[in-house]
Amino acid sequence: MSKKIISTKSAPAAIGPYSQAVQQENTLYVSGQLPLDPATKEMDDDVSRQATQSMKNIQAILAAAGGTMENIVRCGIFVTDLADFAAINDAYAEFFKGDFPARATVQVAALPLGAKVEIDAIAIL
Repeated sequence: MSKKIISTKSAPAAIGPYSQAVQQENTLYVSGQLPLDPATKEMDDDVSRQATQSMKNIQAILAAAGGTMENIVRCGIFVTDLADFAAINDAYAEFFKGDFPARATVQVAALPLGAKVEIDAIAIL
């Protein structure tokens, strides 16, 4: 099976030369999702709401590929301030039912569009 590009209007369009997600066989690679509201293209300033929006964007992309949050096996979280770690964790945890994927969280100097958080995911469909 060749790779399949996954795209949905229920998540923000890519802001560069990349796809929202790429599926290769039963593995889905979701690009880093900024906390942009897909309808307004705006971003809340609150880091907790940013994390929630990034996860909602991932959820929408997974749905477009026929999956759910339960299919996620790994996430990567990029934050501009590790002092926001607890708030991001609380928002992130709301999307899982106690069966958490593997994860890495790293602090970065900056993110596109001034975001405070960006989240990517790998899922097995």
